[in-house]
Amino acid sequence: MAVIAKKQHSEEARDVRRGQIRKEALRQFAEQGLPATRIQDLAAGVGMAQGLFYRYYPSKDALFTDLIDDALDKVIDAATAVGNMPLPARDKLLVALRELLRTIRTNERFRHTCRLIAQARNSTAIPAAAQTLLAQKGETPYEIIAKVMAAGQREGSVVDGEPRQLSTLFWAAVNGI
Repeated sequence: MAVIAKKQHSEEARDVRRGQIRKEALRQFAEQGLPATRIQDLAAGVGMAQGLFYRYYPSKDALFTDLIDDALDKVIDAATAVGNMPLPARDKLLVALRELLRTIRTNERFRHTCRLIAQARNSTAIPAAAQTLLAQKGETPYEIIAKVMAAGQREGSVVDGEPRQLSTLFWAAVNGI
């Protein structure tokens, strides 16, 4: 029983440390960009030796890709929640914008996440695995909001236009905030 408890404690400590690395990496990547962020700075930021970093991530690119994957999943979850709200489309969009503004104002980690996604979308100097994730998952939030836009057009609360273009405008405005 003691061996199981010790192993569980070790795994929990590893998860905590991984969380610290991810938080620090998100901050550094968002503020400095991927190329300017060094593993030694990431390790120092969480108070560990550089060599120990590699027990958690095989490379800086793997860590960046992990953060992009998590960020995209969060955006997809948020867009899905908006799409599933039992509200008229106009109200869904207003609630989404209010919540985004509130979260941007109050949550530094969210701001860093938005910057990370924007950097990844606007750079060719990101890992191939992150590019693949953007290709696989990056359009999903746009598609969800396009459906909301189309529903709003049917309701008469959203301007005429191609729903996908309106969705792109919505996300561009959000990214610009």
